[in-house]
Amino acid sequence: MLDLLEVAAEPNRRRLLQLLARGESTVTELAGAFPVSRSAISQHLLLLAEVGLVSARKSGRNRYYSLEEAGMARLRQAFDSFWTHELDLLVADAAALNSRTPHPDPPTPQAGEL
Repeated sequence: MLDLLEVAAEPNRRRLLQLLARGESTVTELAGAFPVSRSAISQHLLLLAEVGLVSARKSGRNRYYSLEEAGMARLRQAFDSFWTHELDLLVADAAALNSRTPHPDPPTPQAGEL
């Protein structure tokens, strides 16, 4: 069984998900945004479909891919499971520390550097 996070983590597949967030696209349209072959994009899309992140519909000679809402919700839930109360506290501490730390002024240009 494929791991949802592992499949979505691969850079080409992440980019495919970003492109499909704009709306339904064909493999040919999607492949135009990558330096790899159309066949390679098809393989990535098949993996994304296998874990339920995208779906395809066939119309004539084209396959149109789109994001699968339920799959994307599962992906979001998987990411959210990593965010704990302790991380919330760490972020709050970092923000408080950052607001108290004076930021250095940029260096003043010396004569002749202007």
